[in-house]
Amino acid sequence: MFLTPYFSSQDRQFQFTRQQASHFAKKVAGDFNPLHDEDNKRFCVPGDLLFAVLLSQEGVSEKMRFEFAGMVNDGVALHIEHKCDKEAVVVDANGKEYLRMSREGNVNHDATFIEHVVTNYVQFSGMNFPHIMVPLMEEKQMMINCQRPLVIYESMEVEFTRLDITAPEVTFTGATFDVQGKRGIVTLNFDFKQDDNIVGKGVKRMVASGLKPYTQHDIDDLVNRFNECKASFLAEFNHVA
Repeated sequence: MFLTPYFSSQDRQFQFTRQQASHFAKKVAGDFNPLHDEDNKRFCVPGDLLFAVLLSQEGVSEKMRFEFAGMVNDGVALHIEHKCDKEAVVVDANGKEYLRMSREGNVNHDATFIEHVVTNYVQFSGMNFPHIMVPLMEEKQMMINCQRPLVIYESMEVEFTRLDITAPEVTFTGATFDVQGKRGIVTLNFDFKQDDNIVGKGVKRMVASGLKPYTQHDIDDLVNRFNECKASFLAEFNHVA
C-alpha cells in the first residue's frame, strides 16, 4: 500500500509518529503547514492523512461527507468504528471522535483507484497556502496570525457521478473566504475530471482563527518562511535519497 511508510498498524488499530505524519504532509501533499512540523509544540497529524487511511480501508463511495472533530497527536492509537452501513468513524481507545465519514451509493475498493483519488486530492489540498489562501486574504483585507498560523480542516464533501473510472484528476474551480470577526471560513470547490469529462465534484471547508487586519509585509514574510521551509526540506530529502 502506498500509505505504508506513513502509519503503523496492529490489531486493527493504527497510529502515526511525528516523522510519518510530517513526511506525508510534505512529500505526498506538498503541505508545509507548521502544525505538521515534527518539532512543533502544537503538532498534529494532517487531516488529509486521516482521510487517506480511512479511504484506503473503506473504499471510495459515490457520495461521501467527512467531518473533522479533533486534532490527532502522534502515538495515539486509533481505530474505525461503524455506526451503521453508511457511517464510519475514526476514534481513539477512549471513544473520542476525530473523523466521521457518511456515505451513500456504490463503493469502489480497487486499491489503484483509491491511491489515485487520494494522491490527487491531497496534492490539491496541499496547495491551500499560499496559492489559494493569500489571494483570498488580500481580497478580504484580513489575514491569519502570521506568527502562529492556525487553519484547520472542518469538513469535505465529494460526489461522483460514476465509479467505473480509473484516474480522475482534481481541478480547482474557485474559492470563497467568509470572514466573521476574528474567524473565517475558507471554502474550496473542485471537480474530478477524466478524459475532459466531469465525473465528480467536491467542496472542502477550513476554519481560519485569530484573524487580523491584512498587512502585506507580514504575509510576504510568512510566504518567504514557507518557501524556505519547503526548499530546505526538499534539499535535505533529495540529499538523503
